Amino acid sequence: MAIVKWESFGDMDRFFEDFAFPPMPSMSKMGFDLAVDVYDDKENIIAEMNLPGIDPAKVNVSVEDNHLRITGAREEEKEEKKKNYYSKEIRRGSFERTVRLPERVEKEKVKAAYENGVLKVTLPKSHTSESAKIEIEVKK
Repeated sequence: MAIVKWESFGDMDRFFEDFAFPPMPSMSKMGFDLAVDVYDDKENIIAEMNLPGIDPAKVNVSVEDNHLRITGAREEEKEEKKKNYYSKEIRRGSFERTVRLPERVEKEKVKAAYENGVLKVTLPKSHTSESAKIEIEVKK
């Protein structure tokens, strides 16, 4: 069976493309692609998220109540008034994504690394039932 990318705003995009005047860019083209791949390697749950152009120091990763929360910001560059934009779709500012984890994890052992525009969070599986919140440092 083929894997098909789920587009949460697909129907809404088609509505605006068909009826909006002036034409509006699709929701998926208006900002960050906040898609997260979550998989396991038997010992860990791994979450990967593409964050190109984001300073890792401005990315926050936390685990609370069996949820992984990733927040951050892409700073607005000083806009030059000399530029005559035809389209300006690259979103600047803050973002947030929360993902429900399929299993409990050992929060104290969670590690996050940012390399080549990809944030990779490694969450070791746990068999306990704790629910405290913990912040995780993102390393370059």
